[in-house]
Amino acid sequence: METATLSFDNMHTYGPLFANMLKARHRTFIEGKQWDLPEEAGMEFDQYDTAQSRWVCVHENGRVMAGVRLTPTTAKCGIYSYMVRDAQRGLLDTIPGNLLWEPAPIADHIWDANRLFVVDDVPTEIRRRVQMSLMGHMVRSARAQGATILIGLLPTLIPRLARRLGIDMVPAGPEMSFAGVPHRVYFVSMASKMH
Repeated sequence: METATLSFDNMHTYGPLFANMLKARHRTFIEGKQWDLPEEAGMEFDQYDTAQSRWVCVHENGRVMAGVRLTPTTAKCGIYSYMVRDAQRGLLDTIPGNLLWEPAPIADHIWDANRLFVVDDVPTEIRRRVQMSLMGHMVRSARAQGATILIGLLPTLIPRLARRLGIDMVPAGPEMSFAGVPHRVYFVSMASKMH
């Protein structure tokens, strides 16, 4: 099992891994969760998959097991910025605008983490290891970009996993359900020491 952080600068060195990750997102979010998201050729993508983002991917022999997208809160692409802020601004039909208690931040040291997933067919006996690898690499990758805080609309079970890595997560908005799965926006502090 390997973990990589993909960017537009380095994705060519990983062969089909980026496309495989978008296909895994399609299986997870469109086929599995029935979310109404943009798709083409069996891949899920949206307006935040730009050169400003990074994608953390857990994989084995080209098979994607898990992933997450990181986008700076300073990002701009047309009318869009980052997912949590754009939802709050009413630009996204599928996410309610009241997802945050405060205005969405814009700062160099804060990055958005979204589209976090572990594919359904990851065996139970290694699932926890895949989750831990994804979370740990997500934090290291965000830190490498200068982030000290992540903000993300994430499943409510994630903080329990994060605590095992020494990552502090604080709720930033009310709990809401997507396809029957409870989610909420969290601030993820990366100042604490990871185990």
